[in-house]
Amino acid sequence: MSKQQWTDTALAKALERGKERKSFTSTSDFPVERLSTPEDVHTDYETAIGYPGQYPFTRGVQPTMYRGKLWTMRQYAGFSTAEESNRRYKYLLEQGQTGLSVAFDLPTQIGYDSDDPVATGEIGRVGVAIDSMKDMEILFDGIPMDKVSTSMTINAPAAILLAFYIAAAEKQGVPPDKLQGTIQNDILKEYSARGTYIFPPAPSMRLVTNLFAYCSANTPQWNTISISGYHMREAGCTAAQEIAFTLADGIAYVEAALKAGMDVDDFAGRLAFFYASHNNLLEEVAKFRAARRLWAKIMKERFRARKERSMMMRFHTQTAGCTLTAQQPDNNIVRVAVQSLAAVLGGTQSLHTNSKDEALALPSEETVRIALRTQQIIACESGVADTIDPLAGSYYVESLTDRLQEKAEAYIARIDDMGGAVKAIELGFIQREITESAYEYQKAVETKEQVVVGQNQFIMEKVPVGGLLTIDPETAAFQVRKVTDVRKNRDNAAAREKLAVLRAAAATDDTNLMPLILDCARIYCTEGEICNELRAEFGEYRATEVL
Repeated sequence: MSKQQWTDTALAKALERGKERKSFTSTSDFPVERLSTPEDVHTDYETAIGYPGQYPFTRGVQPTMYRGKLWTMRQYAGFSTAEESNRRYKYLLEQGQTGLSVAFDLPTQIGYDSDDPVATGEIGRVGVAIDSMKDMEILFDGIPMDKVSTSMTINAPAAILLAFYIAAAEKQGVPPDKLQGTIQNDILKEYSARGTYIFPPAPSMRLVTNLFAYCSANTPQWNTISISGYHMREAGCTAAQEIAFTLADGIAYVEAALKAGMDVDDFAGRLAFFYASHNNLLEEVAKFRAARRLWAKIMKERFRARKERSMMMRFHTQTAGCTLTAQQPDNNIVRVAVQSLAAVLGGTQSLHTNSKDEALALPSEETVRIALRTQQIIACESGVADTIDPLAGSYYVESLTDRLQEKAEAYIARIDDMGGAVKAIELGFIQREITESAYEYQKAVETKEQVVVGQNQFIMEKVPVGGLLTIDPETAAFQVRKVTDVRKNRDNAAAREKLAVLRAAAATDDTNLMPLILDCARIYCTEGEICNELRAEFGEYRATEVL
């Protein structure tokens, strides 16, 4: 019996009994087949699926995957002051976390010191306040920087925060070539989805590639960018759009580095990616497989990369903040578990699990421990890490992988026709696509076509939630005193000299600014001071309305 004959017969019987449920679609608007068979898989297993650790890396970037080494368990953390965040990091490491992930407050993300009037009301609220190398020293006090892998979610001032990190490590006696970790450094998604930009696109891309070049020569174990689909997914895009827009940004970064005179195999192996993991478990698994395969194809065929490492997509995953609900927050523990499982089945290299209370406040020690234990239970008790690529060969997963890749490739072709990701952002194309997808999803939630448990169905009376983390109201004053003391106690003549050198170099086109920023960091110039010198030459970006 053919699939069509089976489908027709089964459907007829189901309809006769009144048991055929509504039709289903994936979040990327693909119809979900009642039953998947080999006929639905478009790709040839040998060439398109292959083996783990081999091109096109559909099944993972390492031949042994988690049988050889588990993913890095990170918890994105940072709040209040460097002192408070240092205590949280030590707590997480004691609980079995294997890597650190730094969240910065909003003034730090957009290049303002804590004593700047613009920072009022935001100091230490959504992350840790870092004004100078002094704060970075405090943040990692007692944490050996040559032993821990650190991820820093910072973009517009990424070069400055990495300079603080390198300089703080030097104070610990750790040379740059011993540092391991990732700096996000992904400015393009800020223009399309997140908004924490400072400078216009051209000088911002210069800072990105300056950092590439510096790290290629000085920090060989450091990932120089984490090209992020996460924030676009948080803003409302679909799984297929997340692949497409992330890889389109990746293409733009590679092209910028090549234009700056770098060889693709000198930097491509240090590119990393960052994705969200949502509730549709099998679609998310297929998304990771499709993204890995498509990036390998792009690097090999478009950019003629020669090294296999240049073709590997290594990525960090975070469970989806936008799926967490303030209603019945205990339900979020289950959502995070499903999303974490999808990331692991999809072959992530590191993972952050959100805490149940994040729709209400920054996570408490109790809830962040539950989030970390979720990863540990999946790793040690579920059995999914015992075998390599456990879902390979699933007709549904493989067919969905094909469909996601095809839709992503179509988007990338459209973006190429516009002149690339930067031009597509300037034209508002990516922003419009994300906005439309977000609108369609919200409409589905409001009409209850999309069920959100505890929010639009299975609703309970509001239950009081206790134990939420609060920020000490004295944090701002304490941080202002610290940055004032830094300026008072440093060599201010040397600081002025180094800042002037940086500004003069920013006015040229051919100087790598990263070593000059590092010179400023070492003598305790503040982030705001460094950014102000660059603002004076580069200007500030102002978004235009997207129609």
